Amino acid sequence: MRDFIKIPEERIKILRKNEKFLKNLENLTECKIKVNEEIEVECEDPLRVLRIKEVLKAFGRGFDFEDSLKLLDEDYYLEIIDIKDFSGKSKNRMKVLKGRVIGTEGKTKKLIEKYADVKISIYGKTISIIGKWNKLMIAKKAIEMLLSGSLHSSVYKFLEKQKV
Repeated sequence: MRDFIKIPEERIKILRKNEKFLKNLENLTECKIKVNEEIEVECEDPLRVLRIKEVLKAFGRGFDFEDSLKLLDEDYYLEIIDIKDFSGKSKNRMKVLKGRVIGTEGKTKKLIEKYADVKISIYGKTISIIGKWNKLMIAKKAIEMLLSGSLHSSVYKFLEKQKV
């Protein structure tokens, strides 16, 4: 089976510079990956093709190689939240919302990652999360609370209650 995935050009440039990542991904999955304007994935196992596409999509959304590779494990998922759903088309509002999720010196983002045991990437117009399903849903809820205007203290309390 052959499929294609498109990721941002600046992320493709990083892939081209780090051929080791693609070679590692090919070795782990026994599939062929070619990088042009789009990324071509070729493999006999269609499920593996979907997994590789998720890994590459995560990389395209700003995750590093190691975090992206977690998606080869079927227990891990990728969730992408579109900030435009909360900000409308205002670029200024989008910056404010990203800032709310990041927090002062990255505090809020780090707390969500710690309490929900997930990885978060804020890139472009999206906030992406990698984690196990139940943990990912906790992080998603916390982020959506922030994007909807909840106080940071309310979100921190929500996260504390979830950590059992």
